[in-house]
Amino acid sequence: MTGTLSDRLADYSAVARSLGVDAVALVPGPNFTRVVHHPFMSNERPFLLAACADGRAAAIVPNLELQSWELVGFDGPVFDWRDQTGYAGAFAGFMDYLNADSIAVEGQVMRVFIHHAMTAARAGVQIVDAEREISSLRMIKTPEEIEAMRTAIQISERALERTLETIQMGHTEKQIEQALVLNLFAEGASDHAFRPIVAAAENSARPHAEARDVPIKSGDALLFDFGARWGGFCADITRTFFVGHVADEDAELYDTVRRANNRGHEIARGGITAHEIDDAVTSVLEASPFAEYIRTKTGHGLGREVHEAPYIMRGNHMTLPAGTVFTNEPGLYVPGRLGVRIEDDVLITDAGSTSLTTFPTELRVLEC
Repeated sequence: MTGTLSDRLADYSAVARSLGVDAVALVPGPNFTRVVHHPFMSNERPFLLAACADGRAAAIVPNLELQSWELVGFDGPVFDWRDQTGYAGAFAGFMDYLNADSIAVEGQVMRVFIHHAMTAARAGVQIVDAEREISSLRMIKTPEEIEAMRTAIQISERALERTLETIQMGHTEKQIEQALVLNLFAEGASDHAFRPIVAAAENSARPHAEARDVPIKSGDALLFDFGARWGGFCADITRTFFVGHVADEDAELYDTVRRANNRGHEIARGGITAHEIDDAVTSVLEASPFAEYIRTKTGHGLGREVHEAPYIMRGNHMTLPAGTVFTNEPGLYVPGRLGVRIEDDVLITDAGSTSLTTFPTELRVLEC
């Protein structure tokens, strides 16, 4: 979030040089927004921004977006096009200006029809998937970005507590979800980071469950996985509670997940690898009587996207530098009965790590 537009474009020119390609091309999404500081939509209208290895830059902009594009302060050539005439001419001018034989793109974001439009405009151009290199520029958060994430997290935690205070026996998952959504916006969220998950009993054993018109009952696990978006950045928090009372075996399962989560906090530090974190956290679960109920890796990076690099999993030996934010979210999922997940958003620091989430993780039974 710091530096000028030219500085941020220069970051991608440097990526192009490091990859040995002529340019990097971005489409609307988190990397695009990182550069222009304006959230343009990804839709049926092609919209591209390119940074060349030699420092030049150019854009393809739908004509209807030109007034908004003026707010960006971009001073390179802009090739605009209208719905009535189509975008082939804009691509021809754009690709001719770039004069690029190889272009790196975001493999997880670039759509096939834009790829085809680029290759149609310049025969023989090589399109290279550089998702990892392009997105890695977002991995180290600036102080301003961290503060935006803190705000998103604080909004989320306040909304969760407000929601818990209103839950009554017999409320359905959907009713609780609706209350959570209202409370998120009441507390200041600009948007959802993602669609919230509110799941009880056997539904909580589905890691990506959808809320049902099913009433909660005594003894149920009640899982919340949600987050606010604020300042363009995401929160991602999971807490699991119990309704009315908790069975001894369920309390033991919860304690196992909490110990795994604590282990993730204990070892997180600058220079550790994603593999080492997941191995340490998952080992706690594997050493328990509940090892067969492991379903997921420990977590993922967090920032402009809810899921971004680095991915906290065995086999990923990427080193985590200070400024990285990742989710520490071990879970156990017993099919047909319950799931427990505890998720914190963790900032890697030079001295170790700090949890940006502060909502308590002690086992909590809702007296409702």
